[in-house]
Amino acid sequence: MRNLAAGLMLALGLTTAAHAAEPVRVGVVLSETGPGASLGIPEGRSIRLLPKEFGGQPVEWIVLDDGSDTTRAVTNMRKLITDNRVDAVIGSTVTPASIAMVEVAAEQKVPTISLAGSAAIVTPVDDKRRWVFKTAQNDALMATAVADHMAKAGVKRLALVSVSDSYGDGWLGIFKPLLEQRNIAVVADERYARTDTSVTGQALKVTSARPDAVFIISAGTPAALPAKTLRERGFRGAMYQTHGVANSDFLRVGGKDVEGTILPVGPVVVADQLPETHPSRVIARQYRDAYEAAHGAGSVSAFGSYAYDAGILLQNAIPVALKTAQPGTPEFRTALRDALEGLKGVVYVNGTANMSTTDHVGQDSNARVMAVIKDGKWQALPQ
Repeated sequence: MRNLAAGLMLALGLTTAAHAAEPVRVGVVLSETGPGASLGIPEGRSIRLLPKEFGGQPVEWIVLDDGSDTTRAVTNMRKLITDNRVDAVIGSTVTPASIAMVEVAAEQKVPTISLAGSAAIVTPVDDKRRWVFKTAQNDALMATAVADHMAKAGVKRLALVSVSDSYGDGWLGIFKPLLEQRNIAVVADERYARTDTSVTGQALKVTSARPDAVFIISAGTPAALPAKTLRERGFRGAMYQTHGVANSDFLRVGGKDVEGTILPVGPVVVADQLPETHPSRVIARQYRDAYEAAHGAGSVSAFGSYAYDAGILLQNAIPVALKTAQPGTPEFRTALRDALEGLKGVVYVNGTANMSTTDHVGQDSNARVMAVIKDGKWQALPQ
């Protein structure tokens, strides 16, 4: 663990000098249990890899589990702000909880970095969302890559199977216009809940529509259920998923039924396959190596990297905020929000972040790679 900690501090450009200053307290709300656990667990592990100092400034990480429940996520966030007097919040794992936390961030004026996918969490940057940032790729960025791949592959008839919450709603709202622009017809449009144990009815409707391809819009291991059911019902066409499934648990649960699935992924998922010119090639491999040293070969996922990237954003923003105010004060929270919004050229695991007053994600196409599942592994496709 000493070598691991040293490697992480080297990667983040940190020092180990003792410091008696008031710590910056960062509250973290994650879905380490419940339907979102396959995403939240690697996020929690990644938070725990982060150093407890940034350039000599003590940083205290306080992690709470929301059980993949929106109400609990909001309760946890309020507790962190009221009882722990945190200066910033990271979370939550899933889109519904993150959207609910936007209200608290604005009300309490606490800078918050979401780890969920939906663009609705940070778009548009209005009076509420001006306090919220995000490290997971916007669904719009990933959706365009998926639609382009479908068009080039000759897909004309597409079936959609999406989770019935704000994650599915967000993707459908963005993706359907992209399909219209590419003359791809939606021949079936089915929904299901993350907690469902059967989607047989939805699968029968999809197969009877005879689509060229199926796009499953979901996240984590619940996304494997439609894929397995469709294969069991004889569907042999192309299958697509969102970046919400890019972890080893999905591969394990999906097994042979997700072979050949096409999806966009974050750079860390195919770190060794990135071109030499990719800005994240070095740091993605460093993070991957550190994570797998602690949790085993093949255990890394894009979701943990979102939490790690939140730490990198704070590492760059905290020194700027400290020039204006001290931790534990409303002034510091405001200064930290302003510093996050002003970040430019921050290279992290998922590309390069260039924030602005209208963009609280700041990513470009370097944050995505189209991939296919082959022999139970992620393989980057030619870009």
